[in-house]
Amino acid sequence: MNMQNLMAQAQRMQREITKKKEEIDNMEFTGKSEWVEVVYYGSKKIKSVKILKDSISDRDDLDMLEDMIKIAADDALAQVDKEYEAKMGAYANMGLF
Repeated sequence: MNMQNLMAQAQRMQREITKKKEEIDNMEFTGKSEWVEVVYYGSKKIKSVKILKDSISDRDDLDMLEDMIKIAADDALAQVDKEYEAKMGAYANMGLF
C-alpha cells in the first residue's frame, strides 16, 4: 500500500470517528433512581433533572434526594460511556483517540 492510499484511509477513518462522536453527543441518556430522573446529552452535559417525589419535608429526605440525584446522574453517564465503547471501541484499540 502506498503512502497516498494510507493517508486517504486515515482521513476516511477520522471522518467516521468524528461522525460517530457527533451521533453520540446528540443522543440523550436517562438515568433514574427512586426519586430523581436525570437526562444527559452524550456530550455529558445535563439536559434536565426531574424530582419524582411530590415533596421533600425534612433534612433527611433532602439528604436522600441528593444521593438519588447522584445515583441517577451516574447511571446516565454509564450509559454514555457504554455507547462510546459500542461505537468507538474499535478505534480506541487502534490508539486513534
